[in-house]
Amino acid sequence: MGALDGKVALITGGGTGIGRAIALLFAAEGADVAIAGRRPEPLAATVRDVEARGRRGLAVTCDIGGEQDVVRAVAETADKLGRLDILVNNASVVGQVGPVCDLDLDAWDQAIRVNITGTMLCCREAVRQMKKQGQGGAIVNVSSNVGRRGFPNRAPYVCSKWAMHGLGQTLALELAKDGIRVNTICPGPVMTDRLAGSMARMAATRRLETEEIRREWEAESPMGRFATTDECAQVALFLASDASSAMTGQALNVTCGALMT
Repeated sequence: MGALDGKVALITGGGTGIGRAIALLFAAEGADVAIAGRRPEPLAATVRDVEARGRRGLAVTCDIGGEQDVVRAVAETADKLGRLDILVNNASVVGQVGPVCDLDLDAWDQAIRVNITGTMLCCREAVRQMKKQGQGGAIVNVSSNVGRRGFPNRAPYVCSKWAMHGLGQTLALELAKDGIRVNTICPGPVMTDRLAGSMARMAATRRLETEEIRREWEAESPMGRFATTDECAQVALFLASDASSAMTGQALNVTCGALMT
């Protein structure tokens, strides 16, 4: 038996990176998986791999920063997969890289709209569906290590990820009586295509080589390395499953020791 047998999960940003790893692990553990994101091709590829693990997969093209997109994504998941038991809020944007004095307001607004307003919308719609079912549920928010500390030249991303912790704890208090748990994972750097882009932008801002940024970030960890997408997925599985049944409102670091709180 898998840890998620008979469950249905919706994973935003599930076509690539950490979201994809979570989708595949959840499928391997018995869940049917809906994957939401903006680009159809990665979604379709992940759905094929979910189905190769013997589970149903559903691709939902969705911009989580748009209210109607989110309403449709949750409704489609419940309609086509029969229910919704687990929500993983993984989708986000990097946001502008640079000092606060150089920030563009539109870029700031986009990061807030997607990373925190989008997360709120997904939670709102998923909770409505879970309450209708009356059998509890689990929400896992994917924040960041910089959601627990400042980080130079990343204010839009940092602020939006800090806000996820306040939203998660508030929801945990509101939903405990309904049997819906809300927890958060805080990955450190994870070597994905998006991180490579972030390192390149940070290198350009600081007039360094990308490899210098990588070595600097790796050196923050006493383990001397980045976490992997699979390691993050294992923590998400723990928080989504009954293995963490006594936990809500919590945040777990996945940083190879770079952050200890």
